[in-house]
Amino acid sequence: MKTLSISKRDISALTAADIAELAARLERDDYANAFEGLDDWHFLRSIAFQRPDLVEPYIHLLDLEAYDEA
Repeated sequence: MKTLSISKRDISALTAADIAELAARLERDDYANAFEGLDDWHFLRSIAFQRPDLVEPYIHLLDLEAYDEA
């Protein structure tokens, strides 16, 4: 399985279909090694900061939800 390697500059060119493919790979968790999955996770996380609208349906994969620790 091959992970995506796209520069930060290219994040603006990603489509919803690209993000869905990335999220599907993360949900399947079918990587040759742990580092490939971690690369995809970091990539999805970087997209979330630059294009949160695209990542919103997959936010559960990042554990970025707000928690009340009171």
